[in-house]
Amino acid sequence: MKKYIAPVIMLAIFETIAVTLWLTKDNFFYFVNFTYIGCSIALGMFLYIKKYRYARRVVQLLVGLYMLIYLGFICGENMQIEGFWYYLFTGVFEAATIHYAVAKIFGPLIFGRGWCGYACWTAMVLDFLPYKVPSQPRKKLGWIRYITFALSIIFVSALFLAKAGNIERIMFWAFVSGNALYYVVGIVLAFVFKDNRAFCKYVCPITVFMKPMSYFALFRVKCRKDRCVDCGKCKRVCPMDVDVTDNSRKRKNGTECILCMECVKNCPKKAL
Repeated sequence: MKKYIAPVIMLAIFETIAVTLWLTKDNFFYFVNFTYIGCSIALGMFLYIKKYRYARRVVQLLVGLYMLIYLGFICGENMQIEGFWYYLFTGVFEAATIHYAVAKIFGPLIFGRGWCGYACWTAMVLDFLPYKVPSQPRKKLGWIRYITFALSIIFVSALFLAKAGNIERIMFWAFVSGNALYYVVGIVLAFVFKDNRAFCKYVCPITVFMKPMSYFALFRVKCRKDRCVDCGKCKRVCPMDVDVTDNSRKRKNGTECILCMECVKNCPKKAL
């Protein structure tokens, strides 16, 4: 039963968050929301332990579609970074601000960039493209993410400074158009660089929050040096170009790991 400890721990973490937010915010929705996400992630981990090939994709669809369609389109919450700035500027600790605090600011201290591998609705689509393993060296284009990050703040700030009317409606359509733009840019970049995760590496503004926090992540892929034969297969199959044979937190692209576990599944010596 020891192999099932990880999904149980993950479920316990999300249940703790669910109950805490339910009681402190006096809103039962938070209990349902985080319980659902916790159960989805725990299910994916269970399926992975059972060696189900598409375990991670199951979680991506369960969580990604829920957040995109239900929270975004049906409930009208802007769960993109613009929504985070909007709620933050209005001083409301609800919806997107709670989502960002849990999943993208403090959450990475526990599960690193796990959001990118298991819950992101943009990556959910991009991972179905044919370039699952990068065929070209990583480009030095990471600076673009800081531009998109800054543009998101400028956009929301401009709305407040201009005292735009019906700003909530504007934020909803910003969510719709922003997602459409992300998908178009992500798909184009995937085909240009022959890399499904090119958008995540170079453009996604969310990584500005996640990268520094992921450095201290509790859940990390580690290498058993006594088993490793330096075959290099783990590096070749990694979609994010992480050197998982180095256990140091300063390892190459260490804050880019999305815990997809492709390296673990493909290691011939079970060293990871």
